[in-house]
Amino acid sequence: MKTYNTQNVRNVVLLGSSKSGKTTLAETMMYEGKVIERRGSVEAKNTISDNTEIEQIYQRSIYSTLLYTEFLNTKFNIIDTPGSDDFVGGVFSAFSVAEIGIMLVNATQGVEVGTEIFARYALSHKKPLIIGVNQLDHEKQDWHATIDSLRQAFGNKIVQVQFPVNPGPSFDTFIDVLKMKMYHFTDENGTREEHPIPEEYMEEAKELQQQLIEMAAENDETLMETFFDKGSLTEDEIRAGMNIGMKKGDILPIFCLSAKKDIGVKRIMEFTINAAPSPGQVENELVDSTMVKVDPNGPTAIFIYKTAQEQHIGDVSYFKVMSGKLTEGMDLVNPQTGAKERIAAIYAAAGKKREKVSEIMAGDIACTVKLKSVKTGQTLCAPNCEYVFKPTQFPAPKFRTAIKAKEEKDDEKLGEILNKAAAEDPTIIVEYSKELKQTILSGQGEHQINILKWVINNENKMEVELFAPKIPYRETITKAARADYRHKKQSGGAGQFGEVHLIVEPYVEGAPQNNKFKVDGSEYTLNIKGKEEYDLEWGGKLEYYNCIVGGAIDARFMPAILKGIMEKMTEGPLTGSYARDIRVYVYDGKMHPVDSNELAFKLAARNAFKEAFKKAGPKIMEPIYNIEILVPSDCMGDVMSDLQNRRAMIEGMSSDKGFEVLKARVPLAELYKYSTTLSSLTSGRATFTMSFADYQQVPAEVQEKLLKAYEAEEKDE
Repeated sequence: MKTYNTQNVRNVVLLGSSKSGKTTLAETMMYEGKVIERRGSVEAKNTISDNTEIEQIYQRSIYSTLLYTEFLNTKFNIIDTPGSDDFVGGVFSAFSVAEIGIMLVNATQGVEVGTEIFARYALSHKKPLIIGVNQLDHEKQDWHATIDSLRQAFGNKIVQVQFPVNPGPSFDTFIDVLKMKMYHFTDENGTREEHPIPEEYMEEAKELQQQLIEMAAENDETLMETFFDKGSLTEDEIRAGMNIGMKKGDILPIFCLSAKKDIGVKRIMEFTINAAPSPGQVENELVDSTMVKVDPNGPTAIFIYKTAQEQHIGDVSYFKVMSGKLTEGMDLVNPQTGAKERIAAIYAAAGKKREKVSEIMAGDIACTVKLKSVKTGQTLCAPNCEYVFKPTQFPAPKFRTAIKAKEEKDDEKLGEILNKAAAEDPTIIVEYSKELKQTILSGQGEHQINILKWVINNENKMEVELFAPKIPYRETITKAARADYRHKKQSGGAGQFGEVHLIVEPYVEGAPQNNKFKVDGSEYTLNIKGKEEYDLEWGGKLEYYNCIVGGAIDARFMPAILKGIMEKMTEGPLTGSYARDIRVYVYDGKMHPVDSNELAFKLAARNAFKEAFKKAGPKIMEPIYNIEILVPSDCMGDVMSDLQNRRAMIEGMSSDKGFEVLKARVPLAELYKYSTTLSSLTSGRATFTMSFADYQQVPAEVQEKLLKAYEAEEKDE
């Protein structure tokens, strides 16, 4: 393959709902560029893109795949992405390296859930979109209904560049109002004839062309003046205006397609070359917010946007050259870690089919293997360059589950498998919780996690279980209380003796420290000799006061007393959860000249703290999450009703581009499998985000259930 200059590269991400035909379009684009000699099909399970066993079983894309084709002296880098929001990580990583998206809409379905969701993502990433109405050869296609649904979803942004002459099983002709020509296809291999527009279609063609001209002119003052002067624009001027409008997200051009029959594919590629931005027309953001142009004459820098694991090969790193020129054998540095990497080989990738190249220019996308220490989202650059490009910002997880191997001996191996999965797909987050004593797996949805489970079961030959994760509750107190405890043990020789008297009270930010207490009808005045303050790693505070007078407890035992208290705070008295926001005043105790030791005082303090805690109006706090739901208005009632059943507190409602935005605070305990329920309630049309808000006291009836459950658990043990 020859080396392509920056202006002769187009980086395209294929978007759309499942079954919209993205993988089929990618096959046809590669066929048109002679990268493949024959086209595979999803049904025959022989496409270049969906090449894993699980994708072939489901007959849909689950992983994003880098492909390429060569067409009209242009290299197209094509990223075929999944059509399910559960696998949106592939879409977000593609947005970090592609300049334009081609959104496919199934002509039998019109605008679907994925169409709206992925269009929102593209808009938020400022990526221009071309819309291809695909499967116009299907017997159940409905061109007019599809256009209506597009107009309803995107308003006056849509503009028809083409319209079909004979949609349906015999579809082979469409009219292009930018070219003002009729295209007729004579076979299913893209062979086409150009004809003048027949008289019967001329009026519709002129009307649509006028709309195209007006929308193009609206985006540039010079073009607007030309339009007013001449009453029209040339084809090149229309394209220039569309380019500006597409970049601003104000124009969504619509094309006719049958990717399966290779109808309209060449034309959408021609338009992408002529009207879509090249890599050299965009800037990329560094971590310090500086914008850097894609400059072939700049210092060499590449951005790793994806890492994949392949059997017999290991890590495959996919990257875009963000600046300069990359040559085989070049030594680069990771500016974040200082680690050096040698690019031993560069490959143009079409799925697992790879062609070795000696160099690639700024703006181009490729892959390499056997990098030692670089991760997805990191930058490698020449030693004289310090660019660090902003890593891809992936959406926060929406689904949370616990996972464990059925065989305990497989625990370590499972950890390795999960960490590799998270490296491949950064939307999968793996965390071992010391607090919950569980491995917690988080992701975008239940389907994503079930696919991972299938991979572990079938490809790694390991049985795993998924189950509801424990909730990281917190325990605290609401009033002052006192307790003492004597630990005494005698078993021949030196024994153990330690006695601790203490008072506990709630810690409140900004509240002054006390030295006078009235507890259980008695008054205590303490002489505070020392104070230690700890910010707890799980949130909240512990304040530890030494109020010992007269040498009742030797100073050398005070750290052991603190250790005993801290140990009990890591395993709270009510449910075994972390305790927080407590002041402890150690004011008295007793020692034995021979038998007292650190262990004795640690155990005495632990038990005294436990008794005082239980008398201090203890309460359980639960994590509350802010959730923001984007929901169609006709589903609002069902979603609201479901939230009320989850102890949610509705905080606000507003509208955004035809959707209702619902904001609420919901206990984490009520959010298990919420993404699945929301999808079911709205037929997949709603989406949501969630983020931790704070801790709030659980209702009395919930606390009672939790206490009983913990007591039963302790009895079982």
